Amino acid sequence: MFNSLQDKLETAFKKLKGQGKITEINVSETLKDVRRALVEADVSYKVANTFMKTVKDKAMGQNVLNAVKPQELMLKIVYDELADLMGREPAPLVLKNKPAVILMSGLQGSGKTTFSGKLARRLKSKGMHPLLVACDVYRPAAIEQLKVVGNSVEVPVYSDEGNMDPVQIALDGIAHAKEEHRDVVIVDTAGRLAVDEKMMDEIATIRQAIRPDETLFVVDAMTGQDAVNTAREFNDRIDFDGVILTKLDGDTRGGAALTIREVVHKPIKFVGVGEKMQDIQDFDPEGMASRILGMGDLGELAKRIQEIYDVKEAEAIEKKLRTNKFDFEDFLKQIQNIKKMGNIKDLASMLPGVGKALKDVDIDNSAFKSIEAIIYSMTPYERKHPDEINGMRRQRIAKGSGTSLQEVNRLMKQFADTRKVMKAVTSGGKNPQKMMQQMRQAKAMMKQGGRR
Repeated sequence: MFNSLQDKLETAFKKLKGQGKITEINVSETLKDVRRALVEADVSYKVANTFMKTVKDKAMGQNVLNAVKPQELMLKIVYDELADLMGREPAPLVLKNKPAVILMSGLQGSGKTTFSGKLARRLKSKGMHPLLVACDVYRPAAIEQLKVVGNSVEVPVYSDEGNMDPVQIALDGIAHAKEEHRDVVIVDTAGRLAVDEKMMDEIATIRQAIRPDETLFVVDAMTGQDAVNTAREFNDRIDFDGVILTKLDGDTRGGAALTIREVVHKPIKFVGVGEKMQDIQDFDPEGMASRILGMGDLGELAKRIQEIYDVKEAEAIEKKLRTNKFDFEDFLKQIQNIKKMGNIKDLASMLPGVGKALKDVDIDNSAFKSIEAIIYSMTPYERKHPDEINGMRRQRIAKGSGTSLQEVNRLMKQFADTRKVMKAVTSGGKNPQKMMQQMRQAKAMMKQGGRR
């Protein structure tokens, strides 16, 4: 995510390294490179110029303390302005009615249907009871696609196949939600390959008829400035409440994320960061600015841990670690929990400095496959008693898992080392709840640093 932009900004800031103080010359040289990086990332030239002027004015207006290095000062100013450019604070959904209605809009191919399912899953995980409504009556198999998506997240789908009136389908879907005591309705509408009058008339008519709590515009982040231009046209017509950026994990230059709010004056509410149904994030401007500048995003990492964190299970694991009873069954559960949090490389990028170190390393969740295969090839007794796995058992496990004896030995050593480290950590009182608290404190400190 934003790797190219991150590299170019880092190169720009290096020009200030070793400088004794901020001057108009070194600021101008640095900002020239920053502007070039933003424009190459598909940020509009006008937005990039305004951004540069604001940063320069703030940099030249600073009374620089001797203790603050010019490079650090400029980094803090740019962080602050990036966060402001993207909205500074997260913009949560505002759902007031019963049932609350969310209208999804956007072009065909933007990922609207898939994201409707992701959003339904997210709301369901928060204790709500969503219903998906299929209003795309034109695209072949659109209704069936939504049903497949709904089934994958265990959320019902309302459709009226044969009815070609999307307005009536939306109204009937909301009535059905009331009958079934569903508290939120997500209406998936039709899109087209390009903006046209017929599509705009239809989405505007649906919006007027159902009066949604939230109208969300879904756009593919990989389309860059085209995404911004399309957002402007939709906003002029239907005055949507927020933006959803999909495919932010792809080969995107990031211009849409940095420009959309400045152009349409509407917040980005969610981003899609992968193909799986759990690959959805609340958009946090400060966290995103931090990641763009290579400072990680501990807040998002803490949030993901919180989502899969079970207090009783964590306490049981902590007790096992302290008494040296942590086994391969527990180890397997922890691997599965980590996989629920998302792509490993994406998780690593949330740690300050780690993302850059791993940018050229090919890491994904398939790295766990051989480990899982080895553990699944153990007998229940062996998983519960790892110290009993001798040489003959290891040979059998290697053969059963399709791996080598060296791989099994390596896993056994890693497991033993992990058990020692985790026992030492828990003995020092570092339980998961305290670790999450530390992450939140670290994020707060990063915010304060960016506002100085």
